[in-house]
Amino acid sequence: MSSSGESPNPIIVALDERNGSDAVRLAKSLRPHVGGFKVGLELIMGVGPAMVGAIADLGLPVFADAKLHDIPNTVERAARHLGSVGARWVTVHGSGGREMVAAAEEGLASSTGDRPGGILVVTVLTSIDSTRLASVGMGSSVGKQVARLSRIANEVGVEGVVCSVREVGDVAQVAPDLVRVVPGIRPAGADHHDQASVATPEEALARGADWLVIGRAITRAPDPIAAAESITADLHYVT
Repeated sequence: MSSSGESPNPIIVALDERNGSDAVRLAKSLRPHVGGFKVGLELIMGVGPAMVGAIADLGLPVFADAKLHDIPNTVERAARHLGSVGARWVTVHGSGGREMVAAAEEGLASSTGDRPGGILVVTVLTSIDSTRLASVGMGSSVGKQVARLSRIANEVGVEGVVCSVREVGDVAQVAPDLVRVVPGIRPAGADHHDQASVATPEEALARGADWLVIGRAITRAPDPIAAAESITADLHYVT
């Protein structure tokens, strides 16, 4: 992604751990300084899917991180509903299989009309390493599993995948046209919290990330606006 200003600001702020009114207030203040917002499962469950619409009304793309994983018909209807309330992207677990991913794509496409909408396939959660993957019966390495699920995403024709910074290269190799959304992003020196795979914003972009999901480094900062501005400035974007 170019830093010349031709491409959008790549920062997506994760609004996972705030109630609805706090999330809207924070998003309004950060809107001039970031590229989009992620509404996570806590907000979707705690406030309801309308939370996606409340954030989308601010005018930036919203990533509904529902991580859908169910039978295809259920996932199709859920993706359709999230699209109807304003989601730009909806996440589904790639491990649900090709048919489920395709159903999600169909559901979202049917609800967005002329507005852009895309499914993002979650490959392997950033809290999972190869040992944890093996403990649930998946004997391949994280990289191989990410590559396998990225191929499915590419074959179905979804917009992109969610993967850790370590696997960005694996995705680019097997499916170079997929948009790569990378969580676990922290400025240098920040706490890793519960993430097994982290990177600085600069490192992630250099490895080929298109969008950077940043949560607590901004939302829990003493001054969230200043934190967002600092990261944006480091990436040479002008707000």
